[in-house]
Amino acid sequence: MIRISLLAAVIASLAGAPGRAADRFDTKAVDFALAFKGETSAYRDVAMFVMPGESVTLEAVGGPAGDYTITTDQGVLVQTAARKWKWDAPGTPRLSTLRVDGPAKKDAMTVHAFVMVPASNVRNGLLNGYRIGEYPAKPLKGNPIYLPPAGFVEVTKENRDTKLSPHFTLKQFLCKEDTSDKYPKYVIVKERLPLKLEAILERVNALGFHVDTLHVMSAYRTPYYNHAIGDVLYSQHQWGSAADIYVDPTDSSRMEDLNGDGKIDADDSRYLYDEIERLTSEPNLRKFEGGLGFYPGTSAHPPFVHVDVRGAKARWKG
Repeated sequence: MIRISLLAAVIASLAGAPGRAADRFDTKAVDFALAFKGETSAYRDVAMFVMPGESVTLEAVGGPAGDYTITTDQGVLVQTAARKWKWDAPGTPRLSTLRVDGPAKKDAMTVHAFVMVPASNVRNGLLNGYRIGEYPAKPLKGNPIYLPPAGFVEVTKENRDTKLSPHFTLKQFLCKEDTSDKYPKYVIVKERLPLKLEAILERVNALGFHVDTLHVMSAYRTPYYNHAIGDVLYSQHQWGSAADIYVDPTDSSRMEDLNGDGKIDADDSRYLYDEIERLTSEPNLRKFEGGLGFYPGTSAHPPFVHVDVRGAKARWKG
C-alpha cells in the first residue's frame, strides 16, 4: 500500500527551490497524486503505455479528504477500494483517456493512455510500412530492460500533439530519421522519461532560464536508425528510455549560454549536466537515477546532455 506521505515527496519535487521562479513557472500540478505502473505523478497531464487488454491498477495518493473519481472514454473501469481502481484497456490499439477528479474539483488530472500495437505485427523489420529494424536477440548481461519491446505507440496527425506531461508532447519523442509528414509513425516512450524531463525543466526555470519545454534533440531511435548513425548496440534510445536535450529559450536550435561566459560550448552542457546530477541526488528524486552524459557542439548540433531512466547510475563525457 502506498503511504500518504508519498504525496508530500511528489509535490515537493514539483515545488521548485524556495523563492526562485516559483511565481513564473507553472508546474501544472494538482493537489493529489496518482500511482500507476510503478510511477507516481501529480501533473495535470500524464501518459501511460499499455498493451491491448492489459489491466492496470490506479490509486489516488494523498491530497485532501473526500471522494476521488475516475472516468474513462474507453476500456473497462472498476473501483476496487476507496481510492483504487482497475482499468482494463481496450482490445485494439488506440488513444484512450481517463479523467481523475479529487474532492476539491479545482483541477482534474488527465491520463493519456496509449494502447500500443503489438511488436508481433513487425514483419521483416517493418511495421505498417514504417522501418523499425531488429532488436538485439539477447538482452545485455541478461538485464530484462534490454528485452525486445512488447509494443509500439502508433503516432498519427491526430494524436501527435498529445501531452505526455504538461510541457512535453508525443511528437517530441519521435525518431529523427523520418522527418516527413507521412503517418503513421511508431515510437516507444517509458512513462518515467517525461516525468524526469519535467523535473529538469522545473530546475532550469528555477535557475532563471524561462522556457516552456526542453529541446529534445533525440529521443526514441529505431534499431535501424541507431545502427545507421553508429551508436552502441544497446543504446537506451531504442527502448524509449533516453533523451538528448538542451536549453533553447528562443527556439533557435542552439544551446543557451547557461554559464554566462559569453560562449556556447561544452561548458554549457557541463553546467546542465551538473545541475541534473544535483537534482537526481535529492532524496525525493532518486527514482530518476540513470545515465547522464554531456557532449560538445559540432557542425551538426549544439552542446547537449544525454539523460535516461535505466534505473542504474552511469556517467560519461562525450
